[in-house]
Amino acid sequence: MTDQRQRPPRRGQGELEAQVLSALRAAESPATAGWVQERLGGDLAYTTVITILTRLLDKGAVTREREGRSFAWTAASDEAGLAARRMRKVLDGERDREAVLASFVTSLEPNDERLLRELLGHPDTEREA
Repeated sequence: MTDQRQRPPRRGQGELEAQVLSALRAAESPATAGWVQERLGGDLAYTTVITILTRLLDKGAVTREREGRSFAWTAASDEAGLAARRMRKVLDGERDREAVLASFVTSLEPNDERLLRELLGHPDTEREA
């Protein structure tokens, strides 16, 4: 006989990290893992929160400082910064950076391409076929 109970839906990749970062940015000062756990609701285990914070520390998205026997955590990056770090990590893992960047740019929607050109300080020009 199979278990008929419904499992809660799985979070998307990076969703929990984004929620932890959001909670830390809302804090008025460095926050403990317990404080983050409370802000995210009671369904997350304390060890899960510690795991996510440690992963974010490894990615440079948070910092920590000793507070008694534990740590207080601070967001060093927002969701956009975290996404940029992931993109950079993918790019750094490729041998032909030029080909990867060219493929990325040519796959952009026109509005995204225009925004990228503005960010790079280049005039908006049409794509070459």
